[in-house]
Amino acid sequence: MEGTKSAVSSSLPRNAIGLREVFFQAVTHTGPAISAAFGIALGAAYFGGSLPLAVVLAMVGILFCAISFGELSRHIPSAGGLYAYIADSLHPRIGFLIAWAYSLAEPLVVPAVLGLLGTLTASTLHSEFGWPAGMWWFWYLVGAVIVYLLNIFGIKVGARTGSILGLLEFAVFAILAIWLIVKAGHANSLSVFSMHYATIKGYKGTSGLFAALVFVYLSFTGFEGAAPLAEEAEEPRRVVRLALIFSVLAVGLFFILTTYAATVYFGPGRMASFLSYGGCNPWTQIARQVWGIGWVLIFLALLNSCLANTNAGALAGSRILYSMGRIRVLPSSFARVHPRWGSPYVALTFQMAVGIIAGIAVGLGLGPGLIFGFLGTILSSIIIFMYFLACVGCIRYFLTTKRSEFNPFLHVVIPVLGICLIIPAWLTEVGIPVFRFITPLAWPYNLVGPIVGVWLLLGVIYFVYLLKRHPERLDAVGRIMLSEGGEVSKAPSQSSI
Repeated sequence: MEGTKSAVSSSLPRNAIGLREVFFQAVTHTGPAISAAFGIALGAAYFGGSLPLAVVLAMVGILFCAISFGELSRHIPSAGGLYAYIADSLHPRIGFLIAWAYSLAEPLVVPAVLGLLGTLTASTLHSEFGWPAGMWWFWYLVGAVIVYLLNIFGIKVGARTGSILGLLEFAVFAILAIWLIVKAGHANSLSVFSMHYATIKGYKGTSGLFAALVFVYLSFTGFEGAAPLAEEAEEPRRVVRLALIFSVLAVGLFFILTTYAATVYFGPGRMASFLSYGGCNPWTQIARQVWGIGWVLIFLALLNSCLANTNAGALAGSRILYSMGRIRVLPSSFARVHPRWGSPYVALTFQMAVGIIAGIAVGLGLGPGLIFGFLGTILSSIIIFMYFLACVGCIRYFLTTKRSEFNPFLHVVIPVLGICLIIPAWLTEVGIPVFRFITPLAWPYNLVGPIVGVWLLLGVIYFVYLLKRHPERLDAVGRIMLSEGGEVSKAPSQSSI
């Protein structure tokens, strides 16, 4: 097929999407509704009624990271996203190890969220209509097919669908949150933004804060999903930066609103049991109380959020695998782009297939209710560490490569503050008790550190192989980015590995 304009094309379509689509890619990649309803709610078991404080601190930390990434995106727009930033700002070979980690993390968005979609749909249909409760796997597969079709038909279909879905989930949950705040009446209190309710046994005070931040950061992760769309966006050096920063602000304010509303309505003294309320679907149960039949809107918003989040994960994850295939650190077939729809269809198909297998395996092994939290914590541990390295990369990049643009506040103070706010939570997440206030997470979340460690060990082994046999591929990790003219710099010729 070489020499024909067939499926071996390796160029993504240029100028296919604008700021709106890239912004909503970042927003929907965080899954605002499901993150508010389930991700952040996981933190309540560790931090109780002080959970809103954790959300504020997480937003500030992530915003510092977003500003740092935005500075790098002005010079390194790439389908590789964060790993391209790290490779170019630190070293291409460090970038490879991060790309290896990213190739596990980003594709895990698909099975993690599909697991939530499956269990949420099956449990709701069981309670309302008596349908079989064990049918979670069926709805899991239905969601996978929908997302695959949205993505295979190209960036415009997938990204613009994400824009619509993102608006819907924002609107429904924001309206309910305001309703709950009004219903709470005299129970409204700013004390939930303090350590007053951080009294959970085994996680009192600061220990509870950093344990809760593990899950709050999990809810924020995904905003960096705007970066891999750079090669398909108009004015990527401007658009990606704006999307990164404004998506964190939008999602952060949404999380503060919804978490505060849930806390003051449910009762800060009861928040430790919030996630188990309503059969582990607290927001739907609360909607039943205040809206009656209107609970259906929340249920649909949650399903909508699951599809939007999975869609965004498939968009970003397939571009990461595509970019790694383009420089042949993964099979070069991953760099194939559909001649008609412009989608990296090999990377997408592989990602979806692996995701389906991984999610169902976790569901059968640990139970479907743990698919979202367990896989989400694995991906979060990798992504948060990447945030740390990208912040370090921002400092080094503007102290060396772009010294003429160096700004002490933007390129030192901001990234250092981001690092200080995210690292303690990351150490808690992977179970490294460097500080006295770090208490490892309970089972099965305490398996996250060893799992990530094994994956990175495999990456090191592969790194050594490439270093000895194909060192040019490691060096190419830092060269896959757009040139000033908007074209991708040349990678090694496409051939099978």
